[in-house]
Amino acid sequence: MTQRRHLLFAAPAILAARRAAAQPQDAPWPSRQLRMIIPWPPGQSTDFQGRLIAQLFSERLGQFVVPENRPGAGGQIGTNMVAKAPPDGYTLLAASVGPITFSPLVQRTPYDVERELAPVASYGLACFILLVRPDFPATDVRSFLKEVKAHPGKYTFSSSGVGGAQHLVTAMFNAKAGVDALHVPFAGSAPSMNALLGGNVSFSFDTVAASMRLVREGKLRALGITTAQPSRLIPDIPPIASVGGPPDYDVGGWNGLMVPAGTPQPIIDRLWTEIRTGLATPALREKFETLGTDVGPRGPAEFMQQLRTLWAQFGPLIQQLGIKAE
Repeated sequence: MTQRRHLLFAAPAILAARRAAAQPQDAPWPSRQLRMIIPWPPGQSTDFQGRLIAQLFSERLGQFVVPENRPGAGGQIGTNMVAKAPPDGYTLLAASVGPITFSPLVQRTPYDVERELAPVASYGLACFILLVRPDFPATDVRSFLKEVKAHPGKYTFSSSGVGGAQHLVTAMFNAKAGVDALHVPFAGSAPSMNALLGGNVSFSFDTVAASMRLVREGKLRALGITTAQPSRLIPDIPPIASVGGPPDYDVGGWNGLMVPAGTPQPIIDRLWTEIRTGLATPALREKFETLGTDVGPRGPAEFMQQLRTLWAQFGPLIQQLGIKAE
């Protein structure tokens, strides 16, 4: 408790010092190379999206923006690097729902999102899809719920790990729908998907980018999506809430840009303007859509409200279920 008081009293002074250090100098921003910290390995969705934005900034800001992959601890290592970086506009974070929204709810993180990071923009929303094998005894959401609720404890679901996005999206669905199913966590989304394909688990939720090829090949059956609004990318798969699922079930994954707290507002505004302008072009929009993102950028204030809404949604659920990261 004493340590927490010290941190609370010290935080305003630290933030004031960081803001003072971040005041624009004689040279206009940006006057040198920037870096985009991507807290995931190459080839992951956040990596692709971060590199697209880095390329956009390189073209629009007149300075190179160099992507740097700094994976580890479920995205926390790279995220913490940016949280502790000078707030001068030269260190950017390829942010995602896991380390920003969910990690702080299931464990103590080395960073405080609201105190140490500032939202710039989220790019859009990526829905998850409720997936089963073709031999599962249900062909739609209503028959799925009838089947699993008739056999409590019989069915299993996979995820990429305890406290991750897949786990929590599924946990919210189960809680709202009254589903009693056993969670089988794996070390990553690929082994989670393989478990479903191999018949080792009964159902799973996964992203459009990870699963639609398998659905189109007939290896998996898609029953519904997690967002309340239909996806423009997969209009033939209905929202779960509209076809017999919980009517208030509405959740998706986001990716976006954040910077260290205290970054001058004119820099944040410039970054947001370039993102909004870039995502309005068909070429860049299409690249994001190939990654399963329904493009609909939100600026700093809307992005912050999006985060607070998700914390309010999932915080009580996580506490109720006693979910803690392993």
